[in-house]
Amino acid sequence: MDIQEITSRVERDSVIFRQITAEIEKVIVGQRGLLERMLIGLVCDGHILLEGLPGLAKTTAVKTLAACIRTTFQRIQFTPDLLPADVLGTQIYRPDTGAFEIKKGPIFHNIILADEINRAPAKVQSALLEAMQERQVTIGETTFVLDRPFLVLATQNPIEQEGTYPLPEAQIDRFMFKIRVDYPSAEEEKEIMARVNRGVADQVGGVVDVSRIDAARETMKSIHMEEKIVEYIVRITRATRFPGESGMDIGPMIAYGASPRASIWLDQAARAHAFMSGRGYVTPQDVKSMAPDVLRHRIILSYEAEAEGKSADDLISAILDRIEVP
Repeated sequence: MDIQEITSRVERDSVIFRQITAEIEKVIVGQRGLLERMLIGLVCDGHILLEGLPGLAKTTAVKTLAACIRTTFQRIQFTPDLLPADVLGTQIYRPDTGAFEIKKGPIFHNIILADEINRAPAKVQSALLEAMQERQVTIGETTFVLDRPFLVLATQNPIEQEGTYPLPEAQIDRFMFKIRVDYPSAEEEKEIMARVNRGVADQVGGVVDVSRIDAARETMKSIHMEEKIVEYIVRITRATRFPGESGMDIGPMIAYGASPRASIWLDQAARAHAFMSGRGYVTPQDVKSMAPDVLRHRIILSYEAEAEGKSADDLISAILDRIEVP
């Protein structure tokens, strides 16, 4: 297909995401960046980690997104006493038959809200790894393939450390995005208050079938990306590992750079960003827009960076400023 034909398909198939956005905005005020990235995660079939202070509508946004799609949804509240069987399921012995029966856990749904994921102990967090990466679950000796779509949207509180278990790097790397959820603007906060006082219902309708999302995903994969933009993505990712190659002196700030999974997701996210913009081709700006959310949880800072108060976002900004745009 030529770019004009791809663009025509993109314009047709991206309508559903405008419908979803309009439905979500009946409940959520502002947070356009969050909503856009949740939809990009949906079309890319990528898991998302939401980090923000309590009360910023993280949980509400995920529940509302799930309600807009005609599919199954399950919220799992993570707590320190949670067991892997509480998430995956377990085998139950039936005395009347003398056999074991498998009782499936809440993970067997299409969209999973893992609320306060960093409150769960390591055993529970590791139980999610197979489900998130392989899209399958093993209970006893039986392996079950999870239905598509399977999307984990996890939330965590960045400031409350008591009773929390930091996510291991291996699990964090399974998330396509790590999204920072910030405070609303003054006008948005006034609108939130007004809606609460008016008693606006938090009910939205299922406006989209899963089949339409699958069709949109196939169209998104066909979006054209020039070879020079592929090289641009690789240069950005490599700059997190070997910043000296690009003439940057931030090497001592980075203990470990981003894995090749970052390049894969940055490619997918850039295509999805072009898709959401109604274009059949990727621009360097698509890559730059998605890079912070793809990279921030994949860069491990050194003690020197922490001592100087540098964040992963600071280093990503320096890399994007330094790497030549094609």
